[in-house]
Amino acid sequence: QVQLVESGGGLVQAGGSLRLSCAASGRTFSTYTMGWFRQAPGKEHEFVAAISRSGTNKYYTDSVKGRFTISRDNTKNTVLLQMNSLTPDDTAVYSCAADTGGTWRPTRQVQYDYWGQGTQVTVSS
Repeated sequence: QVQLVESGGGLVQAGGSLRLSCAASGRTFSTYTMGWFRQAPGKEHEFVAAISRSGTNKYYTDSVKGRFTISRDNTKNTVLLQMNSLTPDDTAVYSCAADTGGTWRPTRQVQYDYWGQGTQVTVSS
């Protein structure tokens, strides 16, 4: 069983920044592919970013490339999402997810077997 707890969400003005954090339980965190997803009101759940087990590979959805950065610290069982140049379109509940199989199919939601509760990010115009 893996527990994921997100933090760092909040209200920010357009152009601002937030850093989301996801703390994971378990002793084998370094073997998990980790991802961030988001869901805005009335919209589908969508992939945002993912990072491979060692952190070597990263993948982003087009709309956040150049603005968001995903990173991980395997010594602290933590994955971060640094979000810069935020726009109202980034408003959503952001959730982190773990693929404990460690595969690299970052955008496939079905690959992720554990999910956090989510943290709200609201960007005002």
